[in-house]
Amino acid sequence: MSLVEIDRCEINCIHEEAVKAVRDALFGEDVAALLAELFRALGDPTRVKILFSLMTKELCVCDLSAVIGASESAVSHQLRILRNLRLVKYRREGKVLYYSLADAHVEKLFAQGLEHVTEDQKTEK
Repeated sequence: MSLVEIDRCEINCIHEEAVKAVRDALFGEDVAALLAELFRALGDPTRVKILFSLMTKELCVCDLSAVIGASESAVSHQLRILRNLRLVKYRREGKVLYYSLADAHVEKLFAQGLEHVTEDQKTEK
């Protein structure tokens, strides 16, 4: 049996009640696009490092640059993307902008994702 066959039913049958229940619960294209954009944002290692850093402590661009080992310009660019997606926010103190996660939802999403991948690594060892 090939790998393609393993992922398929052996017969073609539609479970009408199950299909209707899921279709009724399914969100619209606009929500699907926003959710895909959110997960795309999490698909970049630099942004992941920034989010983890901000989950740990509020930091300015200079601090983030030092933590993750990237240029201030690169960090600033990634922060702009994260800010546009409402994943991070900032506050101004004099001439310094301090960044933090936008809200508890972002922290929860990130923490659960981190737990998922670290648990998978533990079971593989």
